[in-house]
Amino acid sequence: MPLFDLPLDQLRAYSSSAVEPDDFDAFWEGTVTEARDFPLAAVYTPVENQLRVIDSFDVSFAGFGGARIKGWLHLPANRDAGSPLPVVVQYVGYSGGRGLVQQDTKWAQAGYAHFIMDTRGQGYGGSLGETADAHPSAGAVSFAGVMTRGISSREDYYYRRVFVDAFRAIEAAQSHPDVDAGKVLLAGVSQGGGLAVAAAGLAGGRLDGILGTMADVPFLQDFSRAIDLAPRGPYTEIAGFLSRHRDRYEPALAVLNYFDGVHLGRRATAPALFSVALMDDVCPPSTVFAAYNAYGAGAAGASAAAPNPGPVKALEVYRFNNHEGGQEHHWVKQLHYVAGLLAC
Repeated sequence: MPLFDLPLDQLRAYSSSAVEPDDFDAFWEGTVTEARDFPLAAVYTPVENQLRVIDSFDVSFAGFGGARIKGWLHLPANRDAGSPLPVVVQYVGYSGGRGLVQQDTKWAQAGYAHFIMDTRGQGYGGSLGETADAHPSAGAVSFAGVMTRGISSREDYYYRRVFVDAFRAIEAAQSHPDVDAGKVLLAGVSQGGGLAVAAAGLAGGRLDGILGTMADVPFLQDFSRAIDLAPRGPYTEIAGFLSRHRDRYEPALAVLNYFDGVHLGRRATAPALFSVALMDDVCPPSTVFAAYNAYGAGAAGASAAAPNPGPVKALEVYRFNNHEGGQEHHWVKQLHYVAGLLAC
């Protein structure tokens, strides 16, 4: 795959042209408040994983609308009693779910608590999922996949539910007695990276204890550019829908604008480590740079006269990679990144 997006020097300066709605903050404040009206009721049930060095728990907590969201919590078996651990809350890539209990324990292997959120209504591709999307709009899919599910209104759009689930997953992880609620890191690749950005934005000003965000080749950023540019799904689900519904472009963008990670990430207050792949035809590089450049820029205290420099952030560029990004090489960088944050 050749380089197809803007040159790197232009990417570094690129900003999304999307203008956030005037009632963006009010919409999300109401959404989070409504979600918190339901008791979190996080439940952790020990499960046998056949792994001698990892203890695993089947997780359930109340997400959007009080729906029960599944997950895994993995802990090092040799942890010290009474010494809570930093936790990495991990979100899953598009079409995947939490997977088998043994499938991904890498952060627990590194000595941390590792919380994996199942993604409602997914798990039909990649890793298995066990959380249904019971919302009424889930039965009115307009195009294959979930990208256009409920796209007729911001209240019913699929990612309103998933972003709230991601936010409440942080609260669920913080509630476990073996987790240090003041040392939370958010992580994910592709859709998981987009959920990490969204959760960081929703957590800004609402949750303490978020030490960092690790968003790898994040999806769900700069929608208006992504659906014009990406030649490979999932953004093409939206383009395919609009090719059938030629009069829906502006209304669909108006809804998507409430869920653009560029806007949500702007409100994040935690430091961040992003990654981008310059040959990525799933999440075009310019959309990732749009998210990275905006991340933290609208944190509390900013004004036109005195812009907020925002949290410390860094971006790793993988010039010759497609959507796989840095993979194991980038995880090594993340290990060093987390260790550095915890040493501060």
